[in-house]
Formats: sequence, structure tokens, C-alpha cells
Amino acid sequence: MFQTIKALLGINPVDYAELVRRGAIILDVRSREEYAVGHVAGAVNISVDTLSENLQKLRNKEVAVITCCESGMRSARAKRILDMNGYSNVHNAGSWRRLQQKIS
Repeated sequence: MFQTIKALLGINPVDYAELVRRGAIILDVRSREEYAVGHVAGAVNISVDTLSENLQKLRNKEVAVITCCESGMRSARAKRILDMNGYSNVHNAGSWRRLQQKIS
């Protein structure tokens, strides 16, 4: 059942550290206020609620994008938005804290 939920959220076993080493963009889709409390160093902050209007900030649709948020729900939504807009290499990492642990 857990694997099914992960698949629905777009969370797959991915080597996030390797993606970051290769130049992936970490996209934190929480609010500015949440981001200010803590985030992965170097992450780009675009709220999921404004992502569709700010896609120009993620110009290259082939560069890997790793979405993260607090729990994984908003980052899953962001992944769907990016996928629907032609971004070809998007990964939902779920929680920014777990992502931080995986890339450290």
C-alpha cells in the first residue's frame, strides 16, 4: 500500500544527491514564510499556488527539477504542473527535510 501511495504522489527511489551534483534545480513550493523558517540550501522558492504563473523562472525544460515542500502533497501537485507544461525530468522528493538528509 505504501508503494501505491508513493507512486500516486510521484515519489520514486531516486539518487537525489547525484541529481544535485549534475545541476538539478531544487524547487521548494512552500510559501515564502515557510521557506524563511528553513529550506535546502540553494533551493528556488516558488509557491505551488503561483507556479503556473512563474514557469519562466524555470527556463530549461530538460534540466532535472526536484520538487519539495513540507510533507509531499504540494510538491506532488507541483510535479504535475511541471509535467503538464513539458518539463521532462521532474522528481517529487516530498519533504524538504528528508531531501536535505538525502543530499547531505
